[in-house]
Amino acid sequence: MKAKKSFGQHFLNREDIAMRIADSLQLAGTAYDQVLEIGPGKGMLTKYLLKKTSKLTVVEADRDMVEYLHKHYPALGDRILAEDFLKLPLEGIFGEAPFGLIGNFPYNISSQILFRMLDYKDQIPEMAGMFQKEVADRVVAPPGSKTYGIISVLIQAFYEGEYLFTVDKSCFTPPPQVQSGVILLTRKANAELPCNHKLFTQVVKQAFSQRRKMLRNTMKLFLAEDALLADPFFTQRPEQLSLEDFIQVTQWVEARRK
Repeated sequence: MKAKKSFGQHFLNREDIAMRIADSLQLAGTAYDQVLEIGPGKGMLTKYLLKKTSKLTVVEADRDMVEYLHKHYPALGDRILAEDFLKLPLEGIFGEAPFGLIGNFPYNISSQILFRMLDYKDQIPEMAGMFQKEVADRVVAPPGSKTYGIISVLIQAFYEGEYLFTVDKSCFTPPPQVQSGVILLTRKANAELPCNHKLFTQVVKQAFSQRRKMLRNTMKLFLAEDALLADPFFTQRPEQLSLEDFIQVTQWVEARRK
């Protein structure tokens, strides 16, 4: 079974790291007992997840890998889904029940996986996974850092992020050209924003669309010639703003629209 570039496959070859990733998922208390693994490949991570929960579902887009999984992991039964996660209607699998999300995520769609996770944030209390290190760093980056950006703000609006450990490129077959990083995301106790979620997303994306410009320039799209733009607050650039700052800007925009 050779890795396919079209699926962004790099097979983890270290059992100890697979175990650490599986153990990263807390399955805390009675919060949830179902788990969805994305892109299991040959099941390096799957074998350890099966030791943690009997309610594991895996989704794999590569039909050859699906056949391999049926052969080597019969315990999964009909919980091996030959689907593209980005197009998979998860409500058809879990209904409204909560579930954990985990995977050695394909690097070519890892950001899309995170944004899709946000679509189901009310059902996903926890996510553990391996990403290209650059993406992992970006997700947990604090305000003021060079890697702080759109995905940092949108994920941190609903999840507490923790960078767990780095995985060297030599731990894969074939080795990727980049290092990898494993992160844990735990949904915040109060995962509701005190502003319109859709507008909040638009404000964040607009602010970072020209990250070297001050807010008074990028926010003209929402506030036009509003006197508010003269406030010193709007001389800041987007990477200087905290989550609370972006919420405040969104509330200002909401108020002006009303």
